Amino acid sequence: MHKVVYLQVLPPAVLEIVRSQLPSGFELEALQEPSRDEVLRRVGDADFLLVATTAMTEEVIAAAPRLKLIQHQGVGCDNVDVEAATRRGIPVALTPEGTTVGVAEHVFLLILALYKQLRTAEGALRRGEWLQWALRPRSYEISGKRLGVVGLGRIGQAVVKRAQAFDVAEILYYDVVRPCPEAEQELGVAFRSFHDLLRRADIITLHTPLTEDTRGMVGAGELALMGEQAILINTARGALVDEQALYYALVTGQIAGAGLDVFASEPPSPDNPLLTLDNVVLTPHIAAGTRDALQAKMAAAFANMLRVAQGKSPIHQVAPAP
Repeated sequence: MHKVVYLQVLPPAVLEIVRSQLPSGFELEALQEPSRDEVLRRVGDADFLLVATTAMTEEVIAAAPRLKLIQHQGVGCDNVDVEAATRRGIPVALTPEGTTVGVAEHVFLLILALYKQLRTAEGALRRGEWLQWALRPRSYEISGKRLGVVGLGRIGQAVVKRAQAFDVAEILYYDVVRPCPEAEQELGVAFRSFHDLLRRADIITLHTPLTEDTRGMVGAGELALMGEQAILINTARGALVDEQALYYALVTGQIAGAGLDVFASEPPSPDNPLLTLDNVVLTPHIAAGTRDALQAKMAAAFANMLRVAQGKSPIHQVAPAP
């Protein structure tokens, strides 16, 4: 029997979905509380670790002598000490399955909530105010707008596909790895430098991993390049954006709005000034947080563990930094 420890405190209904995908020959337990002592105690006899937001430090990895695989349930592993795992000979793998559709859909949820003034309209209606006409001067359609996609990986491409259904005027993209001209033509996208994209796009959506190169990639200088009617969408990693600079850009009217599913610190502090703004739509890192996505993720994660248990290499393995 292979023991899997899910390093997360899960509601019973969520744990039930996870268990429904558990293969024969595996047993699963989750954290009861999010404390360091609890984590170190649980990993001691784990064969496999399933990781979401808990920090996989060198200390945690050292406390797991039986460990065969660290399986991250997402596509970013900035909370995992990959070098420490590599020194122990423990592979780290990602789970891109189940992420793409939910995040791509969520991008348009945030765009439409901003463009249609959803927070203001619903709040007023619940207070007995009927703003049928008042919101029109600052409500917009996606159709005819120029979309800027930063990061043209799986999720970026899924956003592009959905944007075309909204009849956008043009789709610009920036990525450090540029596909061939034929791929660009097939996707219907045009490459621009990062700063040129910021200048041109009405909607900028971020889909890059968090690395030392991308941390704070949208700061005061970048926000100053965006137009007054532009909106910024971030469903990737909070630390890609300088939140203080974003707050300034939003309160001064430098940009029109922002839709954020991720934050530099999660959950954000109650005194985070972004929480006070009407031109920001906020969600608690739930872009990929659907039942459909969880089922797909868990099936893929457990399949990868089964591969390792059978002596095979995991898929979607993370390479250590050079």
